[in-house]
Amino acid sequence: MAFLKRLGWYLVGLSIGLIFLVFFLKKKSGEEGFDFCYLPNCRVLKDMRSKPLIFSESLPEQYQDTLMVQAFLKDGNVDFGKSDTKSEPCKTYYISHEYKGRELELKAKNCEDVVTVEKINSLN
Repeated sequence: MAFLKRLGWYLVGLSIGLIFLVFFLKKKSGEEGFDFCYLPNCRVLKDMRSKPLIFSESLPEQYQDTLMVQAFLKDGNVDFGKSDTKSEPCKTYYISHEYKGRELELKAKNCEDVVTVEKINSLN
C-alpha cells in the first residue's frame, strides 16, 4: 500500500510539472514569449536593443535608418576580437550583418543608458 501511495504522489507532482512546462514553453514560443540569452552575442545585442539609439553626426544620411540598425541588433554577429569591451564608460562593439544582399559592419558605442551608432562600413 505504501508503494501505491508514493506512486500516486509522484504522478500528481509529475502532472503538475508537465502542466507548468507546457504553459511555460507555449509562452516562450509566442510573440510575447520569453527571450533566453545565454551566449555573449545574444546578451550584448539584447542589452543594446533595450536602449535608445543615437546616430553620430559623421554617419552618412543613408545609414541613419533605425530599421536597418534594429536588424543589426536583432540578427547581427558581434566581433568580440575587434570590439573593445573593457573601455569605460562606453564599450565599443563591431557588429556584422547581411542587409539587403550586402555584408555590412556597424560600429556602435554601448553606454550606460544610450547606444551611439558611429559608422557603418560595407565589407564587400
